[in-house]
Amino acid sequence: MTPPEKDGVGERVRAARKLQGWTQEKLAQEIERTAGGETRVSLSLIRQVEQGKVPASPAFTSACARALKLNVADLLDQPYPRTSRDEQMMHAGIPEIRRELATYRLPPEDVPARPIEDLAKDVARASKLRHMVKLDELGQLIPQLLHDLRVAWWSTDGAEQEKVFGLLAEAYAATSQVVYKLGYIDLSSLAVDRYEWAAARSGDLLAVLVGDYQRAGEMICAADWNGAEKYLEDSRRQIESELGKGDPATLSVWGNLHLKSGLAAARAGRKDVADAHLSEAKETAQRIGVDRDDYRLCFGPTNVDIWSVGLAVEAMDGTEAVKRAKGLELPAETPRERLGHHYIDLARGFLLHGDKEGALAALQVAKKIAPTQTRYHPMVHETIRAMARQEARATDTVRGFAAWCGITTAY
Repeated sequence: MTPPEKDGVGERVRAARKLQGWTQEKLAQEIERTAGGETRVSLSLIRQVEQGKVPASPAFTSACARALKLNVADLLDQPYPRTSRDEQMMHAGIPEIRRELATYRLPPEDVPARPIEDLAKDVARASKLRHMVKLDELGQLIPQLLHDLRVAWWSTDGAEQEKVFGLLAEAYAATSQVVYKLGYIDLSSLAVDRYEWAAARSGDLLAVLVGDYQRAGEMICAADWNGAEKYLEDSRRQIESELGKGDPATLSVWGNLHLKSGLAAARAGRKDVADAHLSEAKETAQRIGVDRDDYRLCFGPTNVDIWSVGLAVEAMDGTEAVKRAKGLELPAETPRERLGHHYIDLARGFLLHGDKEGALAALQVAKKIAPTQTRYHPMVHETIRAMARQEARATDTVRGFAAWCGITTAY
């Protein structure tokens, strides 16, 4: 069993930079060059992250990975080591998921197809487990479900087959999320490819555009922020003429595409553009008036509020993030996945704002709501590590949370 992680993104960036023979100034230049001059990372930020004084943001990590010609997972050191039997069991479904993603188009063995109604129930269960962040149960369910859906689409045709492909697309979306949260970034990308393949055969334009939403997420993680914004703009154009009809599902997809554009803009440092997309999404959510779960994207007033905080954090404006979160009332029925992510983002916001106590309190809430998601989230690791290093002597509470995450950095 490999030992718990000891280094953070900053240490890995420094090591990779030195292997290239680059100075910090050279890294800053290469980040700007590889981004076509559209993205700049200051020399001061590189120094602070490498010294562990400031946590590496997703934008910083992906920009450095692109410049250094590394995978983001290399800098995050994902997937994290398994140090207990429970963690080993959490990852136990990964080999079977990998095999099913590899054989997705092959004819299955001669077994009878399950009724579509039964498959639909299992797909709905998978999506529910995803929202509840029950990754162990989801990881056990997914491999057999993907296999059964493969049997079904080989056994059907016409409209019935399109329905199966729609279910398969949703199952691939759940697959992408479970493997991503466990740190298998490349496997998550493969699941997005499979989602697009299935959605294209479902006869559902909105499902295809949800694939665009996921593809843009891949581009954002690869620091192709400008390309993602252009791609999402083309996606929205396909349904813009339908907005006047007021179909809630169409509006939900439209709003989510704006939110993803906001993320791309925020990571590129264009806060005004990010806020413009946020305003478009907020107006759309107000038009719908309620929280919905079309295509399992949880769009509505609540999710837009959550995104408003997250986008401020992504723009490195912790004060604005804390301001937006103040007085925010999130309904109890909000999926744990979204609630947990909100408090993870808020912890980053508090830290940027200079409030370490607020950051730790937010992390404790995230741990209570979605423990597995919190334990495995790389930004949690970066946040708690920076908190520990910013103090002359880490408190027992900070030390305990770091140990729970598997961090053994000397304080």
